[in-house]
Amino acid sequence: MSAIAVHLFTATGAVFAMLAMLAAVDQKWTLMFLWLVVAFVVDGIDGPLARRYQVRTHAPIIDGVLMDLIIDYLTYVFIPAFALFKSDLLPGWTGWAAIILITFASVVYFADTRMKTDDNSFAGFPACWNMVVLVLFAVKPDFWITLAIVVALTIAMFTPLKFIHPVRTDRWRKVSLSLALAWTGFAFWAVLVDFHPLSWAHWGLVATSVYLLFAGIAQQVIPMRQRR
Repeated sequence: MSAIAVHLFTATGAVFAMLAMLAAVDQKWTLMFLWLVVAFVVDGIDGPLARRYQVRTHAPIIDGVLMDLIIDYLTYVFIPAFALFKSDLLPGWTGWAAIILITFASVVYFADTRMKTDDNSFAGFPACWNMVVLVLFAVKPDFWITLAIVVALTIAMFTPLKFIHPVRTDRWRKVSLSLALAWTGFAFWAVLVDFHPLSWAHWGLVATSVYLLFAGIAQQVIPMRQRR
């Protein structure tokens, strides 16, 4: 029964995705990001719960991995790409270029069987566009910088660069998990103050995002200490 409950908990992400999409259609960005952050929290919790209650053994009739991927594509890719396109962050043809790059490349990446590394990190940028777009809404850089970030991260999806999973990557897990939780807190803060330009939440988002973005690459460069 617990395993089924975990699947049902994962499925709530689809409801939050719909609520976020409805807000996005009305260009209520604060409300949209609030639902996306809630979905992000659900996504961060359901994995450990699924492993704890062994859902593949006790509730194998439901494919939790497939369910998770469907919801992730909506909340991590589709809705954030729509928001980026409809906002004023990328005018004219740049918005079209970004939305095509993000949606096309991300669905290919999601279907790539090599997306996970041996240490449970991601091979290539894991299409976390919900996090990227939220930071862009907070910081509001020049549109050329925004477009450059989109292009660079799209290319990074198909490189051997490693990106950590804050929960599942063993190396530096305590730091990574702590900063992922801090990122979530700063995201809530930024959303609640409607991305006020003077909010300290923006600095927190940038700082934690830099770590989460480059920690895996740093692990590739810095050799692990041999245990004696």
